[in-house]
Amino acid sequence: MAKVRIYQLAKELGMETQELLELLDQMGVAYKSHASTLEEKDAEAVRELVKEQRGLQEKLAEEERRKSLPRRPPVVVIMGHVDHGKTTLLDYLRKSRIAEKEAGGITQHVGAFEVKTPQGTVVFIDTPGHEAFTTIRQRGAKVADIAVIVIAADDGIMPQTEEAIAHAKAAGAKLIFAINKIDLPQADPEKVKRQLMERGFVPEEYGGDAIVIPISAKTGQGVQDLLEMILLLAELEDYRADPNAEPRGVILESKLDKQAGIIANMLVQEGTFRVGDYVVAGEAYGRIRAMMDADGNQRKEAGPGSAVQVLGFQELPHAGDVVEWVPDLEAAKEIAEERKEERKAREEEEKARRPRTMAELLRAMQEEGRKELNLILRADTQGSLEAIQHILARESTEDVKINILLAQVGAPTESDVLLAQTANAAILAFGVNPPGSVKKKAEEKGVLLKTFRIIYDLVDEVRNMVKGQREPQYKEEVLGQAEVRAIFRLPTGKQVAGCMVTQGRIPRNAEVRVLRDGQVIWQGRIASLKRFKEDVREVAQGYECGIGLAGFDDAQMGDYDEVTAAVSDTSLAEFLGTSYIDVTYDRTKLTTSDILKAKATLKYNGKTPTYMVMVDLGIAPGFTLGVDRGKGVVGDQGFTAHLHPRRRMLQLQAQWH
Repeated sequence: MAKVRIYQLAKELGMETQELLELLDQMGVAYKSHASTLEEKDAEAVRELVKEQRGLQEKLAEEERRKSLPRRPPVVVIMGHVDHGKTTLLDYLRKSRIAEKEAGGITQHVGAFEVKTPQGTVVFIDTPGHEAFTTIRQRGAKVADIAVIVIAADDGIMPQTEEAIAHAKAAGAKLIFAINKIDLPQADPEKVKRQLMERGFVPEEYGGDAIVIPISAKTGQGVQDLLEMILLLAELEDYRADPNAEPRGVILESKLDKQAGIIANMLVQEGTFRVGDYVVAGEAYGRIRAMMDADGNQRKEAGPGSAVQVLGFQELPHAGDVVEWVPDLEAAKEIAEERKEERKAREEEEKARRPRTMAELLRAMQEEGRKELNLILRADTQGSLEAIQHILARESTEDVKINILLAQVGAPTESDVLLAQTANAAILAFGVNPPGSVKKKAEEKGVLLKTFRIIYDLVDEVRNMVKGQREPQYKEEVLGQAEVRAIFRLPTGKQVAGCMVTQGRIPRNAEVRVLRDGQVIWQGRIASLKRFKEDVREVAQGYECGIGLAGFDDAQMGDYDEVTAAVSDTSLAEFLGTSYIDVTYDRTKLTTSDILKAKATLKYNGKTPTYMVMVDLGIAPGFTLGVDRGKGVVGDQGFTAHLHPRRRMLQLQAQWH
C-alpha cells in the first residue's frame, strides 16, 4: 500500500484530522503537519488500531444496550431418570402456581408454565424427556437456560440420569441437581453427592461449584430453596430480552386438533408477537389468528418469556423450529419454499459428506478447527466400559482432547444418535450390536456408529484418529471353499446349493462370493447353512452341506462358494497366529443333558508377553458353557489367559451342557 498523507488517512477513517494527530502522538509517530506523509507500516498500524478501538467501543456500547434491556424470566427444563420424581415436581410447581390464581381458570397445556415467587418469575418447560429436549436443540434453538437434574435419594444416579446430564451439557444449559425423595426413610443424599463427585460434580458445600438442592417433590420440602437458587443463578447469568426487537420464538410442540386445526405451542424469546402477525417456523408458515396463555386467556400479544398456544399455521411446524416474524403472506410463502429447497440440497450434501470412517471424522473435525473428539461409549459389561474409559483417558493430546459424553452398558439407542448428532460425536460400541432401527437412525442423521469385538481394535482406531495416523488396514482372509454339486428348490421358491466343503471351513452368516470359471459373479452373505436338514454353525472340510445365499438364486453345478473375512492388521486372529476349537461327541444327534467336550488351542507367535487375550466361544441357544481351568468348571462363556513367548501353546478345556 502506497504512502498516504495524514489528512487523507483521516478522511478515509472518517475521523477529524486533529483527532488523528492526537492518536499519532500517542503512538509515537513523528510528523510535521497534517500534510505530512506516513510510511506504509505506520499507516497500516493506525488502521488496525482504529479498527480495534472501534470494535471495542461497539462491544461496550452493545453491552450497555443489553444492560438497559428488561430482565426476562429464566427458562428451566426438568430432566432425570424414570420414577425419580420429574412429573411429581412439575405437578407440585403447577399446583402452587394455580393456587395463586383465581378459581375458575382453565389451565391449558402450552408446553411451558410460569411460577411466580416474591423473588421473580420462573418459566418451566414441561415437554417430557431429554430426547425431546435434544431434538429441539438439534434444530438450532437453545430453549432452556437451566436444566434441573432430578435424582432420587433412595436410588442414586441411574443410566437415564447420566443421559440427561449429557443432553443438558450438549445443549449448553446450566445444571442444578435436585436430590428428591429425602422424606423417605431409606433416603441417602450423601450417597448421591458421592456419586456426583465421582463424575466430576463437586457440591458447593464441599468446595466445588455444583449446585445441589435436597427436596421432596411430594411434600414440597426444599422446593422453595430450589426456586430461589434458580433465580439466583438467573441473576448471575443476567438473562435479558428486548420486547421491541423483531419477534422471535421457538416451537415447543404442535398438534392437529379436530376443531381448532393446527395448534402450535410457542415460547417467545425476543420481541413481541401480536395477533395478525405473519410468521414462519422452519418450513411452515401462516398468520396468527389467535393466542392463548396457560390459563386459557386470549392474548392479543406475547412478549419475551411468554408461553402461548398459536393458531394460524398452514401446516404443522416441528418442535425446535425457530418462529420468525415476516412482513406479509407473500414473504412467508417464499421463505418457506426456499427452506424446503435448501433442506433437500443440504440433505444431499450431508449424505455425500457423511463420515464413514474415523479418519473422515477426524478430517471433518480439523476443518471445523475443533480440539475435542466427542465420543459416546457403549459396552457389554461395566468392566469393559471402565477398561475402555481408562485406556482412552491416556490418549488425549494437546491437539485433540477425547471427551466422553456418555458411557453406558447396553446397546446404542436412538437417544444416543440424537445426542451424537447434536454434539457432533461418534458412537463406539464394544461387544454389543445396535438394533436395526438405531443403525438406520444413525445413517439418516449422518452419525458415525462403529462396533468392535476386540477392545484394542477400538482403542487403536481412536488412537490412530487422535494422532492423525492412517486407519487400520484390512486384508482379506479366505476361510474356506465349497463346490456346488447339486441344486434344490424349497417350496418358497428359494434356491439351496448342495455343496462339498473342499477347503477350510464354512461358517454360518459369513461373507461369501460365488466363483464361476474363475470369475466372481456375486458377493453377499450366507443366509442358511444346513447338514441333513439341521441348522449348523459351521461345516468343516470334507463334509457336505446345504447353503442358501441371501439375494442370489442362480447357483449352478460346478460353482465355488468362497468364504472370506476382513481381518484387521492388529486383530487377535493374526496376533495369535493360529486358533482353533475341536468339538467332539459320540452320537449324530444330541439330547437333553448331553455334554460336548471341547478343546481350545491358542498358538502364540509374538516376541513379547501379552497380558490379556480374550477368547469368545460362541454357543447355540439353549446351551450353557463351562471352562475347566484345572479348578473345576466355571460358568462363563468367555475367558482370559496370559500368554508368554516361552509358553507357545495354551490349552483350555470347555464343555457345553
